[in-house]
Amino acid sequence: MVRLGGILVGLGFVTALLLALGTTLWTMANTPSEPAINTTYYWHRDPRPVNLPSDGPLGRFDVAQVQRGAQIFREVCAACHSLNLVHFRDFADIGYNEDEVKALAAGWPIQTPTVDANTGEPATRAPIPADRVPSPYANEVAARAANNNAIPPDLSLMVKARPDGANYIYSLLTGYQDPPADLPEALRPTGSLNYNPYFHSLNIAMVRPLSVDGQVTYTDGTTATVDQMARDVTAFLVWTAEPELNQRHRAGLVVLGFLAIFTILAFLSYRAVWADKKAH
Repeated sequence: MVRLGGILVGLGFVTALLLALGTTLWTMANTPSEPAINTTYYWHRDPRPVNLPSDGPLGRFDVAQVQRGAQIFREVCAACHSLNLVHFRDFADIGYNEDEVKALAAGWPIQTPTVDANTGEPATRAPIPADRVPSPYANEVAARAANNNAIPPDLSLMVKARPDGANYIYSLLTGYQDPPADLPEALRPTGSLNYNPYFHSLNIAMVRPLSVDGQVTYTDGTTATVDQMARDVTAFLVWTAEPELNQRHRAGLVVLGFLAIFTILAFLSYRAVWADKKAH
């Protein structure tokens, strides 16, 4: 009886395996396959390294570079994007003095909840250092209307929000190009979209922000090539996402130094305590 039950269980198990195999084969046979070349993944490119001074456990911000990046953001990116987690007073951390912070803030009028009775436009006020860097749009509706229904994201934490953030931003800014001749039609940009192999869907609504060399004139005399501008604004966005990076790396070195000294002292204590014990 027990033997018969074992045989029946075995037959049931084999039958279930055969049914599963048959179902899988039937599904594979009736599912149309697409050529691998017709996938977004095939055309997508991994980010190129930007190699910033802040990279690595011992990295530190190049203050001059971060200031140049701030200039790029102010003159180019701020037309569409905000930094709503960054206060104007935070710019003092990258070398701006009090007067320079006030002058910087003056370029961003702050919109108020009230409306100008004469024009119907949102009223504005003069900014103060305690204000956050605002959006150029009064609301999401205005942002969508100005950008083909795409809302420009806030860039405060963009380096943290994207995998391999700094490299991704640098590659995206320098990756605009004409679509390859053999790019499948389904993946080609339509309407106002632009081809960029570093963007997840290959087609991005943002127009090329850094288009020509010399687009800005750096106050420190650095030659403003597209590559240089992309590196500088990426360094700036690394700072906005992690402004305490220098302090964190410095604290890490202090902790490592303390641990090294503690380890040496612990080893010497061990030798002193057990020296006579081992002799016996």
